[in-house]
Parts: sequence; C-alpha cells; structure tokens
Amino acid sequence: MGQTEEWGKPVERRGRLTAVLVLATLISAFGSSFQYGYNVAVVNSPSPFMQHFFNATYMERYDTPMESTVLTLLWSLTVSMYPLGGFFGSLMVAPLVNKLGRKGTLLFNNIFSIVPAVMMGVSEIAKTYEIIIVARFIVGICAGLSSNVVPMYLGELAPKNLRGAIGIVPQLFITIGILSAQVLGIRNILGNSTGWTLMLGLTGIPALVELLLLPFFPESPRYLLIQRGDEKTALKSLQRLRGREDVDAELSEMRLEGESEKAEGHLSVLTLLSQRSLRWQLISIIVMNMGQQLSGVNAIYYYADSIYATAGVSPNVIQYVTVGTGAVNVFMTIAAVFIVEKAGRRLLLLCGFGICCGACVLLTVALNFQESVTWMSYVSIACVIIYVIGHAIGPSPIPTVVTTEMFRQSARPAAFMVAGSVHWLSNFTVGLVFPFLESGLGPYSFIIFSFICLVTLIYIWLVVPETKNKTFLENCQMFAKRNKVEIKLSDGDMSLKECKESLEDVTRVMAF
Repeated sequence: MGQTEEWGKPVERRGRLTAVLVLATLISAFGSSFQYGYNVAVVNSPSPFMQHFFNATYMERYDTPMESTVLTLLWSLTVSMYPLGGFFGSLMVAPLVNKLGRKGTLLFNNIFSIVPAVMMGVSEIAKTYEIIIVARFIVGICAGLSSNVVPMYLGELAPKNLRGAIGIVPQLFITIGILSAQVLGIRNILGNSTGWTLMLGLTGIPALVELLLLPFFPESPRYLLIQRGDEKTALKSLQRLRGREDVDAELSEMRLEGESEKAEGHLSVLTLLSQRSLRWQLISIIVMNMGQQLSGVNAIYYYADSIYATAGVSPNVIQYVTVGTGAVNVFMTIAAVFIVEKAGRRLLLLCGFGICCGACVLLTVALNFQESVTWMSYVSIACVIIYVIGHAIGPSPIPTVVTTEMFRQSARPAAFMVAGSVHWLSNFTVGLVFPFLESGLGPYSFIIFSFICLVTLIYIWLVVPETKNKTFLENCQMFAKRNKVEIKLSDGDMSLKECKESLEDVTRVMAF
C-alpha cells in the first residue's frame, strides 16, 4: 500500500492476505452473512409442515379449522416479516456503527439472531405460531444489519488491491447459507414434520461462533483513526492486519482522508441527501440496489420449482435440482471472488445485468412454447441456470463492494443505511407484487424484469466508473468531476490532488 524507493522510482507495496485478515473475514462472514442467506431459504422446504402446525394449533385453541384465507395471511406474514425486519435493521446501521464501531455492531447484532433462534426452536413445544412470526421479524433485523455492516467492516479492513475480492466474501457466505438451508430442507434430513423446528433454530449457531471469536480480532483502523481519533490503537490494528510494522504510508492516507472530511463530521441521511459532492454516488447506489432486487432474482427462485415441474422433473427430485441450482450460485460467486480484481467491478456489473436481461427474454419465449414444443422445457431450465450465473457474478455481490468504495468514512454509514433500505424495500416489493404479476401476466412478467436489468445496465455504462485498486479518496475525486465540485481539506486551500502529491513526496523522501 505504501510507497518505497527503488533506484529512484516509487514502488507500490501491495497488500497481502494475512492470517488475521483471513480469519476476521471468515468469522464475520460466517457469523453474520451466512445467516442472511440461511434465513432467506429456511422456510421454503418445511412450509407444508409449518402451515400444518399453524392449523393444528388454531384447531386446538378454537375447536375449529383455520380458514384458508387466514392461513394464507399468516403464512404471508411469516415470509414477509423477514424482509420487513431487514428494512428496519438497515435503518439502525448508521447510529450503531458510529457509536459501537463496525466490529462492535456485529457483536451486538448477535442478539437479533440468538433470541429468535430460541423462539423458533421452542415454538412447537410452546404451541404458538405467533412467536415464529415475531422471530422472523427479529432475525430480519439481524439480516438488515449484517448485510450492510459486514461489507463495510471488511471493506475497511482490506488493502485496496484486495478490497473487491474480500468484499465479495459476504455474498459468497449468503449463497452458502441459502445452499445449506436447501440441503437441510431435504425431506430425509430436516425438512419434515419432526425436524423443521430444529432447522429454524440452527440459525443461532453461527451467531454464537461470531460472539465467541470475533472479539479477538481488530476493529476497523479507519474507524479508530478517523472517527474516534485513536491513532495508537489504529496503528496496532493496522499492523496486525497487514502482518508488518511498516504501515506509515497507509496510515498517512487515512489521516489525509480524515483531514479532507474533518469539517463534515458524521453525515446523517438527511445531510447525505443534500450533499452536492455525493449526489451521483447516492443515485448510483440506489439504482444498483434497486436493480439488484427488482431484476427478478427472487422471482426466478420462486418460479424455478414450477419450471422444473413443467419440464417433467419428478416432484421428489425437484428439491435436489433446486439444491443443484444453489450449488451453481455458490460456485459462480467463488469465481467472482477470484476475477473481480482483474476484471473490475464495472465489467462484472455490466456482464451480469446483460446476462440476466437476455436470460429473462429467452425464459419468456421458452415458457410460452413449453407446452407446444417438448424440448423447450429444457431451454427453460437452462435459462434459470444462466440467469443464476449472471446474477452471481455481478448484480448479487458487487453493489456492496462499490458502495464501500464510493464513499469516504464520514458518509459511509449513512450511505449503507440508504443502500440497505432500498435493498430491503425492493426485496419486500418483489415478494409482495410478484404473485399478482404471475397470475396476471404469466411468463410475460419476466419481460418487466428484463427491462429493469437493461435500464440498470445502461445507467452503469453511462455513470458508474471503475473503482478497483483505488483509494477511497481517489474514487471520491473521480465523482467530484461529475458532481461539479472540488474536494478540499478543511484546514487550508490545498486541493485534494495537491495534498496527495505532497504526501507522496514526503513518503519518497522518508523511504530514501
């Protein structure tokens, strides 16, 4: 990260993967991001047994069977309370990370996982289905916080040349969580009448692991230095993360970032919305997060079982095919981890949304001819898999990485709060609206998703720059031109570029 002198030429010292950085990444991603994915899919497979429990409990209370409309309403609440909780969790991001820190917020967040895990685990014994609905809301709060705080924490821990790869790890663990829920949901494992409560309660185990292990790892050095002014602790944390004593150049870059925003303090969401210097960054994260969720990814998963059934896949085999689709999702997300630093964020976003757009168009055609052309059903299956591949390499993992890189320290918590709120509201909207789209438009509903993918792709092509291998200040400077502002330090008239050049000169002299 720093600059050293070799034969009169500055040579950049690239950050490397150290044991501390790897373990902090794995523990925080498993303890938090894994749960997000797990709870997305955990109620899908055991839904018939859970609904039977709802009905049996109602019957025992009131000596009359539950009306189908009431059961549908209760089940809809069970499913939709999760994204609704996620929205409220996103609203808590900024105040918590500013007060407790990134690591502190993740540790505090485990309360919103362990408590609902116990509630869902004892629901059948307690003979109450209301506790499940409440627990789904609480665990949604956990997901809303973790989906924003983990990328922020890891983005601030990582050196700039590894920030993209490490930033995708949370999304990788989300996909692993989804796959784990799909595997455990197989009828012969836990997706049955006796295992579903245990399956719901298992979400507390990753939280316990994180609660026990994460305290031994560093807090974000940027948070410690820029927001708390604790340079001594920030230095020690940075040295542990980089595995070397010489971190002066990176620490100087953090000081420069702190100076450039000293007058701003912690930006609230309202202040963020009014900042001209952050206008296009804010619009970009809103468009990317809306595009990510409104592109139809949840609808594809929702529609997958009926596509497989129409293709002639046996009902007993569909659950295994669904697991296979989840495995493809995990594999492609792993691929994104390894290619993001070479391909760049922008290219992966463009390719991902382009693939999803084309897959939705082809899926619409295939579904319309599925009954009249026998082999078209296999095209439908292929379209689902291609869509999953496209979403896994770009739209799923990259928006959080770019959100981290587009904003400086003072604005980042509020930015993640906005991005997370848009993410979860869009998620909730798709879950609420898609059943009506499906009944009204049938396969043509995917044309709407295709259009959304296309619009998002065009916006990224025209507006979003490449942010890989750049400091937070450099990315901010790129947007300064589009926002038609000049970023200056708070104490003096030196521009950011001039100050950066001065810093590099000083570093070269020190190295000499």
